Amino acid sequence: MKKEGMLVIISGPSGSGKGTVVKELVQKEDFALSISATTRTPRTGEIDGVHYYFYSKETFEEMKNQNELLEWAEFCGNYYGTPRKYVEQQMSQGKNVILEIEVQGALQIKKLYSDCILVFLVPPNIKELQKRLTQRGTEDKQTIDRRMNRAVEEMEFVPQYDYIVINDTITETAEAICAIVKAEGMKSSRNINIKEQFI
Repeated sequence: MKKEGMLVIISGPSGSGKGTVVKELVQKEDFALSISATTRTPRTGEIDGVHYYFYSKETFEEMKNQNELLEWAEFCGNYYGTPRKYVEQQMSQGKNVILEIEVQGALQIKKLYSDCILVFLVPPNIKELQKRLTQRGTEDKQTIDRRMNRAVEEMEFVPQYDYIVINDTITETAEAICAIVKAEGMKSSRNINIKEQFI
C-alpha cells in the first residue's frame, strides 16, 4: 500500500535561491511542486500555470472566500496563496509536495498539517543576499531595499522552522533537503502501521 506523501515547505528571504533549489528537487520522481497563485505582475519569462497562477485581486479574493486556498499572505502589495486541490491530490498519490512560500503562509499551513516539514533557506550572509537581488536585475533599488528589510524580519521566524539550510551551492542544498525528507519519512510517527505490515 502506497504511503501518503509529505508536505515540504521551503521558505526564506527573496534572493535566497528558493526557486533554483526547488527546480533541482522536482527533477526527482518523488517530488511535486505546488504552483502558487499570485496577484503580482509576471516577470519576464514567467508563464502562467508554470511559474505561478497569475490572478486579479478580485479572483484571488473569491478563492479565499470559497476556501480554495490552503494559505494566503500579502507581501509587498500583492497576494500570494496555495491552491488546495492540487496539493491534496498529489499527496494522496504518494508524492512529497513542495510549497515555496513566505513565512506567514508557512505558519498558517503548520496549523492545518502539524506534521509538515518546515525548511528555512538562507544565503551564506546578508552581503551575498544583496548581491543576488541586485544581479537579478528585475527590481528597482527601492524594492530591493524593501526586500532586504523584509529578510531581516523573516529571520525572526527561524526558531519556528524544523530545519535551516544554508544555500551555498545548489546541488549540496538540494541533497541536504532530500536527506531531511528521507529521514522524516522514517519517523516512527509516520509509520504507525509498520507492525501490522510486518506481521
